[in-house]
Amino acid sequence: MKIIRYISVALAVILFSTSISPAQQEAMFFRAAGSPPNPKVQASWNKYYTNAGITDLCTRLAKAYPNLVTMESIGKSYQGRDIIVLTVSDKKAGNPDLKPGFWIDGNIHSIELQGTEMALYTAWYLCEMYATNNFIKELLAEKTFYIAPTINPDAREYFTSVGVPPRSGLAPRDNDRDGRFDEDGADDMNGDGEISQMRRKNPEGGYITDPKDPRRMIRVEPGQKGEYELLGQEGIDNDGDGQVNEDGPGGYDGNRDWGFNWEPNYIQSGADKYPFTFPENQAVRDFIVKHRNIAGSQSFHNSGGMILRGPSIQGGGAEAYSNADNAVIDAIGRTGEKIIPGYRLLTIWKDLYTVWGGELDWLHGAMGCFVYSNELWTPYLMFYDTLNTDQYEFDRLLLFGDAFIPWQKINHPVYGEVEIGGFSKNFGRLHPGFLLETDAHRNAAFCIYNAYQLPKLEVTKVAVKNI
Repeated sequence: MKIIRYISVALAVILFSTSISPAQQEAMFFRAAGSPPNPKVQASWNKYYTNAGITDLCTRLAKAYPNLVTMESIGKSYQGRDIIVLTVSDKKAGNPDLKPGFWIDGNIHSIELQGTEMALYTAWYLCEMYATNNFIKELLAEKTFYIAPTINPDAREYFTSVGVPPRSGLAPRDNDRDGRFDEDGADDMNGDGEISQMRRKNPEGGYITDPKDPRRMIRVEPGQKGEYELLGQEGIDNDGDGQVNEDGPGGYDGNRDWGFNWEPNYIQSGADKYPFTFPENQAVRDFIVKHRNIAGSQSFHNSGGMILRGPSIQGGGAEAYSNADNAVIDAIGRTGEKIIPGYRLLTIWKDLYTVWGGELDWLHGAMGCFVYSNELWTPYLMFYDTLNTDQYEFDRLLLFGDAFIPWQKINHPVYGEVEIGGFSKNFGRLHPGFLLETDAHRNAAFCIYNAYQLPKLEVTKVAVKNI
């Protein structure tokens, strides 16, 4: 009888919630400035979407806003998953492909998960604000957004379902050059769905537990007796070559695969056989080449709190940037620093490192786009303080220990008794849930500001002169 009562209550709640009209729902809330008053498409921005969740949200947006959204697959990943693109524009105001276009993509690197949420939030926000915000309405009448939430769906699936992913996609590669492919990746030794760290008690080890926080490992002082040695990610030597976790899935870099200033692997680590080796990048290339109206672009990566601009190499790519280009890119980027506090405008080769064959340089050098690549998440966001970036304190005070996997003893087949623990894979490079929506909105606002700057061609007078 109890089960029946619980089911009855649950059904009553569902029926009650679905029977409320949009007008009734709106009457239950007082609208916050800058937020959709009554979204047609319910979405959550304090969690990360799986591939199934991405497809579902995109499908619901296209269904709810047929005049604004077109959903299509522009190609297949290595494992056969769709690479989804949403075209967002006011179709009644003109052919979207004949308006100035702005390209957004995320998650080219599998560990850089939240780029997808930034892209999805941008699409969702544009749709939900269209009816009530004149600026958004005029923007979508004049401009078009092409939004690819993830251009690496295979590795996203691996990350959200298995454990620590490669940086790359999942095409097999022989990382340790032993003639076998992907045979020695990380192993979930304790079956908790995470790949965390291993430590082993050793008086000669270089670490002790922090007396103030036993979760934390700190280095011993000179002459001090050790307590633990760190053994790296949990795993075993699957191929018997004396190394652990040295040949996991993939092993290349999708952002070193683009056909502008490309160099092979012995110069640029992560490059593969030739430019555009991989089907995911081929699909993006073909779509952008076909849509010559695309004049601006935004890619989302992590981490570090950076608004990156090109060029990515010194000298060889610099000639693609005219003085006029530099002035525009810097002006928009400086406004981006205001829109996203804690993020800094940086030039890749000068302020970060050299990148050969990157997507950003291809988009600017080959396709003539004004491009930015945002490195999402910065420790500044933890306490809004550049000096206090202590992850352990943040986890203790704001997440109540939810981001840390307690140390657990297991018997390792090679190392004997070890302890497994450390921060979860959803922390460190990824936003905690309560900060995800804030950063998503700020990064979406930067995309919207950037797209607004795209050129607008207007013919005011047509005259014929007999010469």
